[in-house]
Amino acid sequence: MIIVTGSVRTQPEKEAELIALCRDHCARSRAEDGCIAHNVHADCDDPALLVFVEYWRDMNALKAHFALKESREFVKAARRLSAGGTRMRIFQAEEVKADA
Repeated sequence: MIIVTGSVRTQPEKEAELIALCRDHCARSRAEDGCIAHNVHADCDDPALLVFVEYWRDMNALKAHFALKESREFVKAARRLSAGGTRMRIFQAEEVKADA
């Protein structure tokens, strides 16, 4: 499984527009083949920081997601609306049982 974390900081005057953009992107992404989960959250300690948590079946599914025109357009729009750009990290992981 591939896990992606990311973040973007809102600007007060563009916050609602950026949140709507992020929510639309998440909903669209969840419909893609290989997407297990794709969500955006407000940081409890810093509500101006929106945090993405994504789970993908494999790297090929994530690469297909990145290749979509809509994904590239989302990143450009999010950067334009943000206060300081975007951040993303990608991890390869496997689930383990808590009692293991």
